[in-house]
Amino acid sequence: MTGREKEIVRHLSEDDLDRLLTETDSEKVSKRLTFVKRLYKGASLEDAADDVGMSQSTGSRWARLWNKGGLGLLTPSFGGGRPPKLDEGQRERLLDLLEDGEPWKKQEIQHLINEEFDVEFHPNYLPRLLDDLGLSYAIPRTERPDRPENADEILDERVADAFAEDETDEPHNKQPEDDKDGDWTVDDDIRTDGGTTVGFFDISHPQPWDNSQRLYTVNEPTITRPLVKIDTPAAGFYALNGESVLQFPPTQEKEQICACLEAIREQNPGERILLVLDNFSSHICAHTRKRAHELGIDLIFLPVGSPHLNPIELVWKSLKWESSPLIVEGAAEYRALLDEIFTKLTDQLSFAGSWIENHLDGFIQKLR
Repeated sequence: MTGREKEIVRHLSEDDLDRLLTETDSEKVSKRLTFVKRLYKGASLEDAADDVGMSQSTGSRWARLWNKGGLGLLTPSFGGGRPPKLDEGQRERLLDLLEDGEPWKKQEIQHLINEEFDVEFHPNYLPRLLDDLGLSYAIPRTERPDRPENADEILDERVADAFAEDETDEPHNKQPEDDKDGDWTVDDDIRTDGGTTVGFFDISHPQPWDNSQRLYTVNEPTITRPLVKIDTPAAGFYALNGESVLQFPPTQEKEQICACLEAIREQNPGERILLVLDNFSSHICAHTRKRAHELGIDLIFLPVGSPHLNPIELVWKSLKWESSPLIVEGAAEYRALLDEIFTKLTDQLSFAGSWIENHLDGFIQKLR
């Protein structure tokens, strides 16, 4: 979060922080309270940590501990009792090592601590230490090796290019090799003067047996489900300021993708549509790009290997989570259920909150 403000939970008022700073005679506590006070004042994470002589990674850890448990987690056990196996400097060193080589298995961290500091932690205690250090414990998000390091910057440029209004330019969707494909003109019955709608398109394959939600049971948890399978994909359009659409095309071939674009246009008449989507072959082919232009839809392709930059991925995750414990009798019933859940979820802008802040902030005034 270099250069950005860190959202901080106000467990205490500024007056309470000032009082605690006056009362404490511990340098460790004083540094942490000063750090929190600087964040209260709007300082960036990097600046607040630098003000108390700490690294940004330490500041990030302190902020997580404060947000999670306030003063109790941020200033643990600095008074008497048995001294910790790792002192403050060793803990900082351990965090640097963990950050450089993450992610880690618990056994690997145990071996690292033994090798670096000649200290043994009982396996049952180690998770408590790691929690005190502010480490996250979660399944790592898979990243494709071909994802560019500057994926966010690439997307910023493509969004800005899509919002450009130079009428002398070639159609936005057209590429130099498309000259042989004839004239690229918008259909006569398409209007695009009513503002701009921004939305996200993606294909998913939800199934009735996706067990992604934990449920309470007395005995061994099992669910008996009818043998229902959905053979066709789900094509979703998550609109920020228009009508979202869920469809079930029979295939992902270019003709079917174009039919999906036509349905999106039908539900969102009268305005230009900026559609963010991935680089699947039927999305990027000239046939699809030309048909999108004819429909008044400008395509914004994500950088390669960057599904994390498409907010509809979060919609799919929530949709599968909500539908997973429900039992359906057939494919038609399941599709109807998915449509109902998708409609409810896409009424929320929260899935795209960070995307709007990071990539759309300078263009809000251009939306209808």
